[in-house]
Amino acid sequence: MIIGIVKGTVVSTQKDERLVGSKLLIINQVDADKNVIGKDAVAVDLLGAGIGEYVLVCSGSSAKSLLHNPDVPIDMAIVGIIDSMERT
Repeated sequence: MIIGIVKGTVVSTQKDERLVGSKLLIINQVDADKNVIGKDAVAVDLLGAGIGEYVLVCSGSSAKSLLHNPDVPIDMAIVGIIDSMERT
């Protein structure tokens, strides 16, 4: 899993039928100090995250399994909304 911050939304009226009804969000990967360390990416939102929220994101086959369809064409899914982070 990675930590990300939601930066925006993606609207796509024409897409693979298996993505119909899925909310797509633009995220940036961040470190535990909230510094952006990754490029923009698009993730399927499973929880209703909003812009500016820090989220947990899984990728690859783990993301696909969350939608209960191994053929769905996604690579990333938001699986948690972070309430707080603390580095020790």
